[in-house]
Amino acid sequence: MEQFKKEFFHSINFLRMENLIFATNNQHKVNEVRAVLGNKFNILPLKEAGIYIDIPEPYDTLEENAAEKSKTIFKLTGKNCFSEDTGLEVEALNGEPGVKSARYAGENRSFDANIDKLLKNLREAGNYTARFRTVISLILDGQEYYFEGICNGRIISEKKGNNGFGYDPVFIPDGSNLTFAEMDMEEKNKYSHRKKAMEKLISFLTR
Repeated sequence: MEQFKKEFFHSINFLRMENLIFATNNQHKVNEVRAVLGNKFNILPLKEAGIYIDIPEPYDTLEENAAEKSKTIFKLTGKNCFSEDTGLEVEALNGEPGVKSARYAGENRSFDANIDKLLKNLREAGNYTARFRTVISLILDGQEYYFEGICNGRIISEKKGNNGFGYDPVFIPDGSNLTFAEMDMEEKNKYSHRKKAMEKLISFLTR
């Protein structure tokens, strides 16, 4: 009987979460998240959910920016949703680019320009220790929950690889000799900060 109850409520939770809005317009992030989730949930990025807005990230922390996006979508739709904000935090630069990772070299969000600025600022540092950190904000039935994922590693002085996006060509995770941009999705997800945060989200949703 007890096992039946667990399976019943698990099924109810699954059906309730079958469609989950992901508050992003970044297709790279959508691809990564879908690779982690498989067929557990049906993820709807903003455009697929019929929402054509670009939500600003005005705050100084990943937590606040993630919350801004999820709360905006929940207010618009009243539906369960989640968002994430990710930053590259470099030890020698006191955590930069951090929350400004996507716009490090300006508002045009150029991956190459961001990397060039990062490498220029690191040239004299001598310490290339860095980490990626992801914070997810989930709004479920009007309540907000946070999940964090961290991947430690280091920055290299020249770009390698053509996969991924952002700072992937210059970031090597601990335990590997390849940059994220040299890995396929399956390999990257062995280390990914975003996967670690998503696994905590999945565990919460299927508890």
